[in-house]
Amino acid sequence: MTKSELVQKLAEANPHLYQRDVEVIVTAIFDEIAAALARGDRVELRGFGAFSVKRRDARIGRNPRTGDSVSVAEKHIPFFKTGKQLRDRLNQSARQA
Repeated sequence: MTKSELVQKLAEANPHLYQRDVEVIVTAIFDEIAAALARGDRVELRGFGAFSVKRRDARIGRNPRTGDSVSVAEKHIPFFKTGKQLRDRLNQSARQA
């Protein structure tokens, strides 16, 4: 599902809201999650999951094309861990199929 599809579904489910207002709300939520992660904070949405940032140490990598050693700098990556309710819901639908 893309962001525009999410906005469309939410607008259809809430006919009392304008689509442009739903888009502003969705964008604000995503921007706040991104800002919190950029600050190094953890974002937890109960029943859905938790977003956090993990640090990857600097290392020596290898260029797969040439085989040369390459220095890879330290970096931070976003990490998502599903909540129990979401995991249970996904596994329940897999069992029914």
